[in-house]
Amino acid sequence: MNTAVTHAARTTIRNRPLRFFARVGFAVNGLLHALIGFIAIGVAIGAGPGGGEADQSGALAALAATPGGSVILWIVFVGLTALGLWLIAGCFAFTGRGTPRRALRIVSEIGKGLVYLALAATAFVFARGGATNSAQTSVQLSASLLATPGGVFLIVLIGLLIIVIGAYFIVKGARRSFVRDLTLPRGTAGKVTVGLGTFGYVAKGLVLAVVGILFLVAAATANPGQSSGLDGGLKALVALPMGSVLLIVMAIGLIAYALYSFVRARYAHL
Repeated sequence: MNTAVTHAARTTIRNRPLRFFARVGFAVNGLLHALIGFIAIGVAIGAGPGGGEADQSGALAALAATPGGSVILWIVFVGLTALGLWLIAGCFAFTGRGTPRRALRIVSEIGKGLVYLALAATAFVFARGGATNSAQTSVQLSASLLATPGGVFLIVLIGLLIIVIGAYFIVKGARRSFVRDLTLPRGTAGKVTVGLGTFGYVAKGLVLAVVGILFLVAAATANPGQSSGLDGGLKALVALPMGSVLLIVMAIGLIAYALYSFVRARYAHL
């Protein structure tokens, strides 16, 4: 990699204000997961598909409806933008010979960075007084792809990719490899952090797997309404046997992931 690019990337990731706001990014990401978890619990208690959107749009809408919500939304936007940029810049700071594992890590970090930037863009819309619907956007995307020759294969690819990402979260939680991302607090706080991270990563992975499966169902049935994103994935659990209980467990898992994210905001390796 070009030495000048590497140097610029290293300078960027060492920038104190950027690192500070990247930590804010972890915290606001936790806040969004907590809100999604609480919305999902509301859906489970109602034992039906109604209620708020159990996804990022629903969480941002909930923030917009609170006193001072506009200020919080701007903080969410800044934090997620900083975190996304920090992750992407970090990839260009890598040196040494390329290996499959290193290449996979670079792709993973860039992917996560782009996801945070996409969330930041959604937060920007809400901060300016607008609104979006993630579930509707997902359905519209599937509908457009189904109307395109060969589009069904792209939907299948999207579904499989989301399932792979979900499996990554599950494995990371089960193996507790997330502890490499931060300096664990000492004593009981460290043990609680590991417990929250384990439960949170596995729960988030399972939820993502359900979302991916819904994309596959949409492709198999040629029904774009099946691919309604995170909101649809969580609400689809209600239709299963003991679905409300399962949804509550998954929602608590997302809240656990949120609490882990708050700890990571303080102790992450940046």
